[in-house]
Amino acid sequence: MTFQAEKTADFLNIFEQSKQKIRAVQGCNFLELLQDLDAANVFITRSHWNSVEDLNRYRHSELFRTTWDKTKALFAEKPLAFSSQVVSNTDAHS
Repeated sequence: MTFQAEKTADFLNIFEQSKQKIRAVQGCNFLELLQDLDAANVFITRSHWNSVEDLNRYRHSELFRTTWDKTKALFAEKPLAFSSQVVSNTDAHS
């Protein structure tokens, strides 16, 4: 997500207020926020869900709608979103 540079602090505030609520949603096992090292106004949220159904239930929730409405007003560019699955990793526990 690329934000208007002057709106970055606003986004961080929204995320801070929402992250525990999102993490508490049934099926959400992990949530983190990453910031681009070269562009301070570019962020990625990464989350792990038990199932596509859990993720879609969240996407249709009031929490998502209100959080997204506040967030999308701050964008400088159209956001990119996608779902993925692990194909391979180097986790020593795997």
